[in-house]
Amino acid sequence: MSAAEQRLFGHWDSLKGKIKEHWGQITDDELAEVEGQYDQLVGLIQQKTGEARKQVKRIIEELSEEYSGAFAQAKRAAREYAEHTNEAVHEAANRVRERAHDRYEQANEVVRRRPAETVAVAFGTGVLVGLVIGLIARSK
Repeated sequence: MSAAEQRLFGHWDSLKGKIKEHWGQITDDELAEVEGQYDQLVGLIQQKTGEARKQVKRIIEELSEEYSGAFAQAKRAAREYAEHTNEAVHEAANRVRERAHDRYEQANEVVRRRPAETVAVAFGTGVLVGLVIGLIARSK
């Protein structure tokens, strides 16, 4: 099977519409009968239209290339979008990482400057959380 034939049947379902659009006298049933068989497709079109075999092959290849070009363009656009999204996610993650690091440094500085107050706040918070959990456990 030639490269053109492989390309054609690689996206047959989408290409059937283009074939029917170009050769309106070809039916869905006829296309279903020749599916996957390039020579039979060319023969069918040649028989229905009276066009030369070489001409039919050229048109089929053009339709196939046209579809392949559109498919390649969509694929390229999707890849570019994914790359852009990936970059944006990495940038956002870096900003979050930097902010978390800054907040950690600020918390460390507060603990260094006021160790007794920090311990008292942590102790008070622990006691308060313990009381709340105890009350919740009793009410059940």
